[in-house]
Amino acid sequence: MEYEVIIIGGGIAGLQAAIQLGRAQRSALVIDSNQGRSNLCRTYHNILGWPDGVSGEQLRKLGRQQAESVGIQFMEDTVISAEKGDHIFRVKTKQGSALEAKRILIATGILDRIPDMPEIYQCLGSSVYICPDCDGYEIKDQLTLVAGSGNPGANMALTLSYWTDRLIYINHEQKKVDSRIMKKLKEKNIQYIHIPIKEAIVEKGDFTGFQLADGRLLSAGKCFLAFGGNEVRSGIAKQLGVEVLENNHIKVNRRTQETNVKGVWAAGDVTVHSEQTAIAMGDGLQAAIWIHKSLLQEK
Repeated sequence: MEYEVIIIGGGIAGLQAAIQLGRAQRSALVIDSNQGRSNLCRTYHNILGWPDGVSGEQLRKLGRQQAESVGIQFMEDTVISAEKGDHIFRVKTKQGSALEAKRILIATGILDRIPDMPEIYQCLGSSVYICPDCDGYEIKDQLTLVAGSGNPGANMALTLSYWTDRLIYINHEQKKVDSRIMKKLKEKNIQYIHIPIKEAIVEKGDFTGFQLADGRLLSAGKCFLAFGGNEVRSGIAKQLGVEVLENNHIKVNRRTQETNVKGVWAAGDVTVHSEQTAIAMGDGLQAAIWIHKSLLQEK
């Protein structure tokens, strides 16, 4: 089946783009693997209009309902390949669908590297955090554990020292921390522990601490994770010949969100590193506006 637009990724950027394209009366399909990071966040706290927070799940649900109300179609599947023909893009999915579109919007996001601690997922966004720009405020003046790996974890602890001086950094993977960074940790009185975590302790959905491999229990009501090595999901972009930066983020025209490949746009966390829900919304909206304009020019 042929669409005017195929949106690869049904997270925040993809949904906002879908809503705008639907309102522009464009035929569009959102293909979503349902494995994006917005599925994991229990509460976003820094979004306009939601002072008490809103979960990624709720935002996605409301966004899909809004997009469907203006005619957008959805498919739960994973895109495995995409190629550009003379005047059309061809997309194939894991479940065997073969689709065509005049325009492609890549909104595949990134995947955070989180340690193998299943119990911690229920706390993401409520008492366990990943982004200091989003949630540094949530730990203001509170004892906070930082679980991480080498320099990324140490730098996270240093960043968080703006909000609290009660920090403990646990180098779970015991990777090397540069001497200059160790010096800064000491200057900020950040306690450093070079011992793996045995398990996260969660009670009634709230993080309460870590048990270390040596048997010690560290109790705290707040935690940040910083392991580095997040996966930037730009594989489909590379198949299409899209320019990708050294860190695997997709390079776009910041005014239009279009890539170097005519007819291919990108939006959200998979583009220039920002990792903010509100920015992802803006990216998706901007991309959709310019996709609509490009289709008008064809006529």
